[in-house]
Formats: sequence, structure tokens, C-alpha cells
Amino acid sequence: MTNENDNPPATPVDEQALADEWAQALQEQASTDHGGGGAFASAPAFDGTPPAPTGNNDISMVLDIPVTLSVELGRTKVPIKYILQLAQGSIVELDALAGEPMDVLVNGYLIAQGEVVVVNEKFGIRLTDIVTPSERLRRLSKH
Repeated sequence: MTNENDNPPATPVDEQALADEWAQALQEQASTDHGGGGAFASAPAFDGTPPAPTGNNDISMVLDIPVTLSVELGRTKVPIKYILQLAQGSIVELDALAGEPMDVLVNGYLIAQGEVVVVNEKFGIRLTDIVTPSERLRRLSKH
């Protein structure tokens, strides 16, 4: 049932028109900038493709971005009825074997493997294998 106060359905966004509007706005800003070197004066219009790499690979811009680093001991798939039967002291069998390296993930992506260590009564992981960038890309393309 519709109500006269309901909002009309959203119209699909015309990405090319939106990109053209941004390009026009940037051109207008560049023409009114009078050579002041504004940050957006030379910015290209967004066309949906990632920018080409430049000679300035300034990684310092992303060094303070927080990410989630996790270490995965193993995985398993179980039915919900099994989860509901778990109690304190229950044992859940994982797919990893004892002594196998643990996976080190950043935001869910495998970046390394390592072995568990204990230092000053705290768990840690000693990295034994770093996943190369080409291997990471290969794994991403599989998903």
C-alpha cells in the first residue's frame, strides 16, 4: 500500500553524467584559481578507473590507517544444532594440524604465516613466511 507521503523511487545514477559534472566543476575551479595552485586544479575527472601510478609512491599517506590484524588457528564448518550444544569444556575440532603454521590476516586477507610463541606470558606469532604481493593478487583474483 502506498502513501502520498512516500518518497518516489530513487532513479539510477548516471555515472557518466556525474563524472562530467565533476569535470566541469574542476575546470571552473581551475579557471577561477588564477594560478594559486589549488589542490583540485589539476585533478582529472573520475571515470571509474583507478588512477595510473605516478612516480611519487608516497606510502606515508596511509601509514596511520588502522587495520585489523588477526591470527587464524584453524577453521571448521558445523551445523547450528552443534553450536547450540556447546558448553564450557567442549572441544571443537579444527581443520589445521598441530604444528602447522598459523595464518596471519590483515582485514581478512592472508599476508603471512607463522608459529605461536610466548613472550613474557603473552602469546605472539613469529612470522615464518610472508606472502609475496604477486601471490596476494593471485589469491584475490580467485575470489
